[in-house]
Amino acid sequence: MEHGNSTLGSGFILMGILKDSESPELLCAIITILYMLALTSNGLLLLVITMDTRLHVPMYLLLGQLSLMDLLFTSVVTPKALVDFLRSENTISFGGCALQMFLALTLGGAEDLLLAFMAYDRYVAICHPLNYMVLMSTRVCWLMVATSWVLASLNALGHTLYTMHFPFCMSRKISHLLCEIPPLLKLACADTSIYELMVYVTGVTFLLLPLSVIVASYTLILFTVLHMPSNEGRQKALVTCSSHLTVVGMFYGAATFMYVLPSSLHSPKQDNIISVFYTIVTPALNPLIYSLRNKEVMGALRRFMGKYMLRTHPTF
Repeated sequence: MEHGNSTLGSGFILMGILKDSESPELLCAIITILYMLALTSNGLLLLVITMDTRLHVPMYLLLGQLSLMDLLFTSVVTPKALVDFLRSENTISFGGCALQMFLALTLGGAEDLLLAFMAYDRYVAICHPLNYMVLMSTRVCWLMVATSWVLASLNALGHTLYTMHFPFCMSRKISHLLCEIPPLLKLACADTSIYELMVYVTGVTFLLLPLSVIVASYTLILFTVLHMPSNEGRQKALVTCSSHLTVVGMFYGAATFMYVLPSSLHSPKQDNIISVFYTIVTPALNPLIYSLRNKEVMGALRRFMGKYMLRTHPTF
């Protein structure tokens, strides 16, 4: 236990991806640009959805929550990684590591559940349009949002407390971009096999249950779309669904690689690349995927920018 107490006092060293890169300065610049893109695009989308009353419908309320989660998720990891690289200091305290793990698990889990609720929203809108405002009322929508946050935070709290209770005496170096369960357990000097199995089971459950809802929703949507008489209606439905499916594919692909595939099938370097993808790249791309092909969002964005330009440069 002395080793564990020693680690608790001194914290950990996050090795990250920048230090081992062949061109760390170039990679740092790319990550900075992606982070600024994630901040700008998610922040702007969230602002437009909040300010434009025409977008105060369940579909866009859920999309606004997705943008908020992406904004927070990337901010939990990216700024520290960039500052650590610039300062050549990669340390993180024991408490800081626990907090980062809790926030990352909460935001990742909440997004996982929210994507399933968004698929259900599309199912109701396309398959039961006449009952949409009953089945997807504002109250139901906010209940979905609250469920995502609460369940994810409870799951994250349990995993964080249990992971951090192990004595860490193997090394202080975490071969990862952030404090996550798999790389941390490699540093534990106690038997973690049972807990690793529990992490695997909860990870599979947390991923497969929402994913089954998504698959079921889009299977029913596909049958409905194929029987639509209007080509315009069919095309609009497919555009909306393709955006969501693209985001789902990126998120679940990365999460499955990290938490479902056995650790023996992927190296720490591959884990680092995947962590960059789902903490930096995906949050930067999500709002672009959703908004660029969405006429309502683009229209709201033009109205918002028009009002902003009028306030900034009033005509006399």
